[in-house]
Amino acid sequence: MQTDTPRRSAVVDLGSNSVRLVVFEGVSRNPVPIFNEKAVLRLGRGLTTTGRLNEEGVSMAMEVLNRFHAIARGMSADPFEILATAAVRDAANGPEFVAALRANMPDVPIRILSGEEEADHSAIGVMCGIPGASGLVADVGGGSLELIRLTSDGRHDANTLPLGVIRLGDRSKGDLTAAKNLADADINGVEWLSKVKGDTLYLVGGAFRAMARLHIARMQYPLNIVHYYTLATEEAREMTGWLLHAPRRALERLPGAPKKRLDDVPFAATVLRRLLRKVQPDRVVFCVDGLREGWYMLNVAPDCLPQDPMQAVAQDMCARLGRSNKLPKALIKWTAPLFAKETERQQHLRHIACWLSDVGSHDHPEYRAEQTYWRILRVQGVGFDHEARAWLALALAVRYAVDINATFLASSRALLDEAAWKQAVVLGQTLRLAYSVSGGTAILLDGTELAWEQKELVLRLETSRVAVKGESVGRGLSRLGQALSVMTRLVEAEHDAK
Repeated sequence: MQTDTPRRSAVVDLGSNSVRLVVFEGVSRNPVPIFNEKAVLRLGRGLTTTGRLNEEGVSMAMEVLNRFHAIARGMSADPFEILATAAVRDAANGPEFVAALRANMPDVPIRILSGEEEADHSAIGVMCGIPGASGLVADVGGGSLELIRLTSDGRHDANTLPLGVIRLGDRSKGDLTAAKNLADADINGVEWLSKVKGDTLYLVGGAFRAMARLHIARMQYPLNIVHYYTLATEEAREMTGWLLHAPRRALERLPGAPKKRLDDVPFAATVLRRLLRKVQPDRVVFCVDGLREGWYMLNVAPDCLPQDPMQAVAQDMCARLGRSNKLPKALIKWTAPLFAKETERQQHLRHIACWLSDVGSHDHPEYRAEQTYWRILRVQGVGFDHEARAWLALALAVRYAVDINATFLASSRALLDEAAWKQAVVLGQTLRLAYSVSGGTAILLDGTELAWEQKELVLRLETSRVAVKGESVGRGLSRLGQALSVMTRLVEAEHDAK
């Protein structure tokens, strides 16, 4: 019997602090989680002292993993795998615990990752979430800190250190000065870190994400998205100082404060502060994709990693929400004359905007601009950094005739400089004109073009396309001229058969 249900896959990340099940749907460049649940087990609590997994956590783990097993099988997830990390691999009773799990669910693969394997999975997760990432990946868990070097030609020099937030707390007996000395000693022992001095530092793991959420709330940052949240080195250093000294009650009062992580934050801040001192990165970038997404790219979608994730999202949205898969390519060519001096990144964003330019076609016309703005600003896609989100959202809101003074554009105002704002507005007006000319069909756009004649912007219509000329086209051309501060003219031209 045939089914329309897309392929599903699932992975359990059995860590020192928590255990999490993620079920992914489909096979694509952008992992799509349709189920995500975490339970805090603290398996690694006391491991430094006893050498064994926390007994209470072991008992809870059986119940939680039975639930996760039932969910994954109920959702027909295949492959489904459990990955155990630092606490299980380091504990004396780790093999006994895994044997009990295997007896309880004999059909489920259970793999104990080495520290190097864990680091490698995290690095692939960063490559998934941040295309072109190059520098140092630091993935902090409950039991360990994984470090790995990313370059354009691959992954290198993986190390694992006993600097997970639970283990560091245990080793230091809760004393942050002792924790600092332990972190310094362990980090200074990694000789290859000199190779990444001055490079970008990518932060992965729940405790680092908690730090980012607290800082976003403190700074009243205009976008509540941790992925791609970027700080200059001095900003990151100031953040760690604040988190080391802020009263817990003050942190709890921040909007969206991750209260279950607050005990871990000072130790994560200590580790980050020592890394900043050692590596002196050019910037710090938070990445939400790590071990689980790395597993997905390795086991489910290995052929997808070289793809452009932004383009994959844009083309998928065009297919689902737009009216034509042919028009975006025509728009890319049609808009090009206005952006002759664009950078490679600007060209990339313009192409993405063309693919996304009709995603509001089925929305209510009174809310089309605003709905499109929020849809793009908050799009579920790993490759979109914050400036790209703000730029694309603004351009497409303008394409749908947004009031440029609308209050909901505040995130774009905060994240874009004046030049980027103007360029987004110009592209939005260009796309708006293109849709007036074509009615959303590639065939009507053919035979028209924008061109410069000295300092005047001209819209040329071949004789066969003069029928599309109308008041809305004239108004659109005038609006585009105003955005560019140039004169405009509409010209009818004979078709050149050459």
